Amino acid sequence: MRVKRFKGIAPLVLVVSLTACGSQQPAQQAQNTALTWAIETQPITLNPQQWGQNKVRLLVFNQFDALLSRAKDGTFRPWLAKSWKVSDDGLTYTLELRDDVTFHDGTKFDAAAVKTNLEQFFVPGYNPTVAAIQLRSFAKAEVKSPTTLEVTLKEPDALFLDFLASPYAGQISPKSLKAAKDVKFGGPDLVGTGPFILELYVQGQEIRYRRNPGYKWPPAGAGHEGPAYLSRITYRFLPEAAVRVGALTSGQVQVIEGVPATDAAMIKQDPGLTYQSSLNSGTSFSYYFNTAHAPFDDQRVREAFREAVDVDAVLKAVYQGTATRAWSVVTKGGPFYDASLEGSFGGNPAKANALLDAAGWKQRDAQGYRVKDGKRLTVRSVASAAFIRDRRDILAQAIQAQVKQSAGIDFQVKIVDQGTAQKALNDGEYEIFENSRGDADAGAALNLLLPGKGAINRTGFSDPNVEKWLAAAQATSDLGERKELYVKAQQVVVKDKAIVFPIYVPADQIAAQKTVQGLGFEEASGTPRGAYDVRIAT
Repeated sequence: MRVKRFKGIAPLVLVVSLTACGSQQPAQQAQNTALTWAIETQPITLNPQQWGQNKVRLLVFNQFDALLSRAKDGTFRPWLAKSWKVSDDGLTYTLELRDDVTFHDGTKFDAAAVKTNLEQFFVPGYNPTVAAIQLRSFAKAEVKSPTTLEVTLKEPDALFLDFLASPYAGQISPKSLKAAKDVKFGGPDLVGTGPFILELYVQGQEIRYRRNPGYKWPPAGAGHEGPAYLSRITYRFLPEAAVRVGALTSGQVQVIEGVPATDAAMIKQDPGLTYQSSLNSGTSFSYYFNTAHAPFDDQRVREAFREAVDVDAVLKAVYQGTATRAWSVVTKGGPFYDASLEGSFGGNPAKANALLDAAGWKQRDAQGYRVKDGKRLTVRSVASAAFIRDRRDILAQAIQAQVKQSAGIDFQVKIVDQGTAQKALNDGEYEIFENSRGDADAGAALNLLLPGKGAINRTGFSDPNVEKWLAAAQATSDLGERKELYVKAQQVVVKDKAIVFPIYVPADQIAAQKTVQGLGFEEASGTPRGAYDVRIAT
């Protein structure tokens, strides 16, 4: 491995060869076995370049491969790109691609295909969010040879390599990009290079894959080489936790993810089952306050809402001690986490009531809710059912009860379909926006959530200093410098202005029949990895 320094962006791993794949084992014989896996969340898209649900990340990398992979320590490793180098000024990335890769439709993977995939993001309406954040510095891509692509950036960008290792860089056959009936949703007619081929999708029921027999290009760090062990895998959509657990214990499925805290101990004690868990990367599950209108245009009310909630008690009741409390928008344990925020807010009803009194919410109605000028102190949250995970509906009910009892706040919670939720957000018909992001690099999430014109800024809050710090952090890969800048941003939105109410760090759990081996989590994201290394012991 050779490390080269260049101006503008601090040292990166710039040239990496496939010799980094030392953890892989020699190819072993594939099995003529099928597996059924129950998952909590149904995908709203099967196109990796439209990916947004952290819970369905495991599906993406069954069907599609990215250009790079990312290790737990944040370093980048080869995948479809066997090596890469960056110019001294940080503006030119030269990717050397594998020459032995084919798409599921038989077409050749090459530099022209990668160029097509990159340029797809700039097709009007395709994915403007990624074009504005992860690819905001992209200038052009040039094919230098069938296996060499040169990408030119307008300015140094620390998030570009992260993009190449994300689901967004999942490579789609250019032929299928043109021919797909619904390219933004994807489905069986959208073709990748991954270890499995999407065979069947039944909305609300299941998704089925069959093995790609020619697969021989796993990412560095995979557990083996050659085709996947399993001949087929079926994912069943079972959103109810009790139903998933029942399906596992009765033998209807061999694997489940999204294990509720109420059943974790039982599964751990069962000698025929295994249990694993992992914290996710990115951003914490937080409530973001809409400052564009009352009542959260008043900072005292924002602070009062947070003080009215005993987060530790709520998490204990809902997750029975298995949840990790969040103190910042950035997840605990990540390289940019600001530990100084711990203990800085929450769990003080007396302070909450004093703040609301000072804000003029002194009167109470017959139901005990605070009122001012004849209007009740009401805050609304409208969440999409497609993004509900980890018993967040039950969590909201617990918070709802606490803010009423502690401070007289009427917290109204609605869980609706994706279209209805999006309309409410577009129309400003909400006061709380709930969100967590699973980006391996938290900087990508912060650039979406915090700038005034951020693609998912639902707070109406804008601060020129925060935007300056975020831009500066994206322009360097020096981790120390990036952390210093991101800490400043966290201090503003969490402590100084109370724009965000961090609640818990998302985590994933996998439970399985003991005969199922090779399960685990992606090193960078902490989410369940795909089924490439999964096998059934015989």
